[in-house]
Amino acid sequence: MSNFIVGLTGGIGSGKTTIANLFVKLGIDIIDADVIARDVVALDSPGLKAIAKYFGDDYIQVDGTLDRALLRKKIFSNDTDKRWLNELLHPLIRQQITTELSSATSNYCLLVAPLLIENKLTNLVDRVLVIDVNEADQISRTTKRDKNSIAQVQAIIASQINRADRLKHADDVIENNAHSFDTLETAVLKLHQSYLILSNTS
Repeated sequence: MSNFIVGLTGGIGSGKTTIANLFVKLGIDIIDADVIARDVVALDSPGLKAIAKYFGDDYIQVDGTLDRALLRKKIFSNDTDKRWLNELLHPLIRQQITTELSSATSNYCLLVAPLLIENKLTNLVDRVLVIDVNEADQISRTTKRDKNSIAQVQAIIASQINRADRLKHADDVIENNAHSFDTLETAVLKLHQSYLILSNTS
């Protein structure tokens, strides 16, 4: 098990995946909360069956998988349903995260979680790395990537912790507004060396 865990977080469109992949190239194990969140509602999973029972079969697609777009639309407009879904999924996700963290073997590992702070996953990590970006870049990148409207992206940003509060939780920051890939690689390598030292002394 890695004895040192870094939580990597940032708002939508901040470049979390790009940064995480640079750590992977350095041999670091990644636990991705978004992947786990999909796994706990995979085909025939207890999580998916509970969702079908609560929301109805309309939320299950013909192939038996979750209709994520329909569910997202539903919970964005209904706090009671959102709360129920969170109470179902958060314990399942947390349990799987803990299992995967305990299986990591690199000197340190990364827990990549967009809602690291909001979902109180910070108590699972030794250090918080925030990928920071301004809102204009978030909107520009996400509308291009996901073909979402500006209003949809703004709603997602509004549902996440605000930028200033996120930065208050940061031990380390990579600022990723308009930097070259080489600049990001240099920033990651510098942090990697720091984390190796910290992991050897923890």
